Amino acid sequence: MTDGAVLHIKGRVLVGPDEVLDELWVVDGRVSLARPAGARDVRTVTGWALPGLVDAHCHVGLDEHGAVDAATSEKQAITDRDAGTLLIRDAGSAADTRWVDDREDLPRIIRAGRHIARTRRYIRNYAHEIEPGDLAAYVVQEARRGDGWVKLVGDWIDRDRGDLAACWPGDALAEAIAAAHAEGARVTAHCFAAESLPDLLAAGIDCVEHATGLTEELIPVFAERGVAIVPTLVNIATFPKLADGGESKFPAWSAHMRRLHENRYRTVGAAHEAGVPIYVGTDAGGSLAHGLVAAEAAELVKAGLTPTEALNAASWGARSWLGRDGLTEGAPADLVVYGADPREDIGVLAAPELVVLRGRPVG
Repeated sequence: MTDGAVLHIKGRVLVGPDEVLDELWVVDGRVSLARPAGARDVRTVTGWALPGLVDAHCHVGLDEHGAVDAATSEKQAITDRDAGTLLIRDAGSAADTRWVDDREDLPRIIRAGRHIARTRRYIRNYAHEIEPGDLAAYVVQEARRGDGWVKLVGDWIDRDRGDLAACWPGDALAEAIAAAHAEGARVTAHCFAAESLPDLLAAGIDCVEHATGLTEELIPVFAERGVAIVPTLVNIATFPKLADGGESKFPAWSAHMRRLHENRYRTVGAAHEAGVPIYVGTDAGGSLAHGLVAAEAAELVKAGLTPTEALNAASWGARSWLGRDGLTEGAPADLVVYGADPREDIGVLAAPELVVLRGRPVG
């Protein structure tokens, strides 16, 4: 709030998985854990408050055909915001969305630059499509364009093989990921199959998107090295339809996609039990709608996380992983208020009662 107005959040303020306050205050756009002296024009809101939700795999500026215009990007961002998503890791976009940073009413975006894919091995109009000898140079380019992340396409259908196949040789990955780390950027990769994972792990990958190919042998390595996964289960739900569409031309790929879908909850559950860091991401902005963060959190509960663990993957833990503040003294006041306790019922996330962005109620 500005111009002397103060917002008072009263009830249960969920500062962390094990830390709950009775109230907080929003003054000049920032969090105060104590009532400000001489506060006037106080608006009190009662409920269960969380730090703004995080969609750690979301493509503002994309649709199924590639980059979209600013007006469409704005609608996407507003849809996410109104669903409670106030921090987005944009895991690859062909559109320039830097203008969003100047808007006080739109979520913050952490960008990974543009996807980097092998030639003719990804969705048309999405990625820089290159060969392995150019990978390190493009990784450095996108590291400098992004906000501390780079996005690789680790595997995709190989039309000659008729199935998913790794896109990059191990030596190219090692050089490229080392180059990204030298730029201070972390690297994540789109991966459906198991085949692409060992070389990525050996090269020092920081995160894997989708991760449907995780195996019993690989999961302990992910856990030991702290390599995060963003399962995007609301996207994995589309695999049967994709498989049906490719059945006649690529039967092996179709069967593979169905197996990955059938095992999705077991895969995520096993990773969780082993201690692999897991974060909420929806993959919105391609063929999926925006505003699905609550649905993805509910999917993680189906996979074996408790509601509190799913909240951590969507809020406190995700913010810490991305280096952004929660509800701490002096932090930007990005928060969502609910009418019931989402720790008891993860479905509560689907119905935010108040969204506060940079200290201002929005929506």
